Amino acid sequence: MKDFKKYYRLPATPEEIYIALTNPFTIELWTGEAAEMSTEPGSEFSMWEGSIVGKNFEFEENKKIVQQWYFDGQPEPSIVTIKLHPDKDGTSVELKHTNIPDSEYTEFAEGWDESYFGALNEFFEGE
Repeated sequence: MKDFKKYYRLPATPEEIYIALTNPFTIELWTGEAAEMSTEPGSEFSMWEGSIVGKNFEFEENKKIVQQWYFDGQPEPSIVTIKLHPDKDGTSVELKHTNIPDSEYTEFAEGWDESYFGALNEFFEGE
C-alpha cells in the first residue's frame, strides 16, 4: 500500500472549488459524467460512471473534504483528504490519499494530476 500527497494551485476561490467537488451538477460539468455526491457524512458517492466510489466521512465547508475510496479486497480503508487554502492566485489544494494498492498507484497518481485536478484547472481557466 502506498500514500500519495501533493499540492495543486487552482485559479478559483476555495468556495468555488468546494462546490465543484461536492455538488453533483457541478461535478458533471467538469468531469463530463453524471455523479452521485452529497455533503452528508456517511453518504456514498460515485464519479466517472462508478470508476470512483466510496463513502463521505467529513466536510468542513470551503475548507476540507474527507472520503473513503473503495478498492475490492483491500484490508485497510483508502482515505482521501482534500484541504483548501486561500492563495493569492486562487486556491492551494492539499491532497493526501492513503492506502492506495501498489498495483494501482501510478494510475491513481496520474488520475489525480490529469483527470481530477487537471480537469478542474481547465474548467476554471475556461470560465
